[in-house]
Formats: sequence, structure tokens, C-alpha cells
Amino acid sequence: MTKISLQCRECRKEYESTFKYVCEDCFGPLDVKYDFPNISKNTFSGREHTYWRYFELLPIQNKANIVSISAGMTPLIKAEKLGQKLGLKNLYIKNDSVNPTFSFKDRPAGIAVSKAKEFGMSAVGCASTGNLASATAAHAAKGGFPCYVFAPSDIEHAKIAQALAYGCKFISVDGTYDDANRIAAQIGDSKGIGIVNINMRSYYVEGSKTLAYEVAEQLDWSVPDQLIVPTGSGAMLNAICKGFEELQSVSLLNSVSNMHMIAAQPHGCAPIVDAFKNGDSEVTPVEIPDTIAKSLAIGDPGDGRYVLKRLKQYNGFAEESNNKEILDAILLLAQTEGIFTEPAGGVSVAVLKKMIDDGKIDKNDTTVCYVTGNGLKTTESIMEVLTKPQVLPADIAKIAAVVN
Repeated sequence: MTKISLQCRECRKEYESTFKYVCEDCFGPLDVKYDFPNISKNTFSGREHTYWRYFELLPIQNKANIVSISAGMTPLIKAEKLGQKLGLKNLYIKNDSVNPTFSFKDRPAGIAVSKAKEFGMSAVGCASTGNLASATAAHAAKGGFPCYVFAPSDIEHAKIAQALAYGCKFISVDGTYDDANRIAAQIGDSKGIGIVNINMRSYYVEGSKTLAYEVAEQLDWSVPDQLIVPTGSGAMLNAICKGFEELQSVSLLNSVSNMHMIAAQPHGCAPIVDAFKNGDSEVTPVEIPDTIAKSLAIGDPGDGRYVLKRLKQYNGFAEESNNKEILDAILLLAQTEGIFTEPAGGVSVAVLKKMIDDGKIDKNDTTVCYVTGNGLKTTESIMEVLTKPQVLPADIAKIAAVVN
């Protein structure tokens, strides 16, 4: 069994692995620290095609506590047609839109709900911009937990319907995501609910690092040159870096120092991009986000300052894309690779195109673009730019006339 503890990201103080997420001394966030056993590439061969194949690298101590809906090990697609359009020879799309609840959030939600089971908690919940609501509710249903979702009232209807279908109690907050997050934090602490992305956050973020594990294994245990990551709170980008570093620490990868991290945010809610371009070490929150990429509309990103550190560490960049660029990118990806993404994935592809146009990505670089959610969850945003179907009578001659 892998030995784990918690360590403060700021002052490095260590704690036992308990239900704790903030350092008692400096109030910094706590990360899971591992004493990994001996691991080789053969450790994972022949195992189930979910992210639980990496059990020894994850913070669950007893396999009996795993709550799985078979998420992970999603396709890493060689995007030849899109690469040709953009001028890249080695472009890959990590397509997490095909997870069971159709977003990458199945990864952190699954780890957090499993840890809640390990801690013997009685209920779970989350603050969400939509995707995490569904992922948490689905895992809660599988694990037999009551589930409470706190979300801004303006999120996409499909995401609300999906979360409700799993049987959660959905609290629709008349305010921003940051309002919902604040309320969830207070209620979680006062009522002893495991809010997966708040008081369970130390364990929750460990799920997202499997996006690094899978990409490394799918690239035959190598490190990409460029990684484009859609960025809201910043937790996923930070976790992906941690994942690659851990694979290096157990000698499954050579040096990771040459990879470049690119944080992609939408115009209208790009506080990390603003800080990066201004050379700031702290992030100034966006009070009222205004973007079609609602899953990235987090005005006060909890891991924002750590993303800035990661960009510096890995010679990265941060860039934004506006609504038109996002919609164009959604269609470009769909019409070249047959992948229909929500606006967050459109942000990734739009920023990828900007990076190429700016000469920041070489045509020979091995480039991985993360697509994190499914377009069927957000059809309202794309309908305005799609051709409206023409209704024709059921007459073969008339229909044949319009089929070229």
C-alpha cells in the first residue's frame, strides 16, 4: 500500500492524511504527498482501462472504497486533419468529452467521492459551473451518498438536467460561481458535508493528474513539448504538472523540464492571462464573468497564483480567446476531427491556433490539446452560428434537387 500524507504547498508542514485541506500554521492549501512503492511500466499493463489503473499513484488506501463509473483512459487522438489545417505535424487531442458524464470532472469527482467513503462521510456535494455538478452527482448515486450541488443559476440547462437526473439536491444560486462557492464552503463546514472541490480539495485535485499519466502512457512514456490546458480555477493545470513530475520521480519518464504549459482562458473571464501578461505574481479577480465558456467562468481562481508559478517553471504562456474565436474553434474541431466540444474545448483550440500564429509552437513539436467537455451539454451557445435545417416535403424529386 502506498503511504500518503498531506503537505502544505506554502510552508511545507506535513500532516497525517485526514479530513483536512488548509494548513493550521499559514492557511496554505494542503497537497497529497506520497511515498511511492517500486513501480515500472509493467505495473499498469493489462489493467482496466480507467484512471484507476494507476491505483498506486492515487490517494485511496483501500480498493474497497473505490467508487467508479469507469471514467478515464480516454482517447488521445492524432489530429492529422486539424494539424494539417494549423500547420502542425504532431498534434494530439486528449478527448475527455467521452467520459461517463461527458467531461474531465469525472476524474477529480471520483477520487473525492471515494475518499469521502474512506473517511466514512455521510453526504457529499460541490460548487460547480455545471460539469462538476453532474460528475459529483453521478458518483454520489453510485456510492449511495446524498449529494448537494451549489451552482450559479445561469449555467446551461442541459447540465442542470443531467445533474438532477442523478438525484442530487440542486441549489441554484442567483449570483456568480464565486458566490456559489462561498456558500458551499460555509454550508459544507457547518453541516459536515464533503464538498469535493472545497473541503475535499486536497484529494479531489489528485484525479486531474491522471490526465498527465494517461497522455504519458499513450505517447509510449514520453513527455509532450506543448500542452494546451483550458483553465478556470487552475487546479487542472497544476495537477497535470504534478502528474508528470510524479512519473519522473518513479523513473517512468525522463526529464519533464522541456515541456511547455499553456493556460487557455476565455475573454471576459481571463484573470490568469491578465496577470501573466502584466508580469504579476498575484491574480486580480474578475467580479462579473462574461463569456459563453461558462465552465471556465471562475472569476477568482483558487489556484491562479500557482498556475503563474507553473507557467514560469515550464516556460509557458497564458492566452485568451473571445466568443467568436471559441465558436469558430468548436466548428473547426468538429469538422476536421469529428469531435464536438463545449466552449471550454473551443477555448483550447482557439488558443492553440493563436500560439501557432504567434510562432510559439513549432510545426514539429509534439502538442497535446486538452478537450474537457462535450458539446451536447452546451448546444445553446453554438446554435446561433449553425445553418438552420431546411424543411422539405417528403418528395424524392424535390429533395434530390438540393442534394448536390
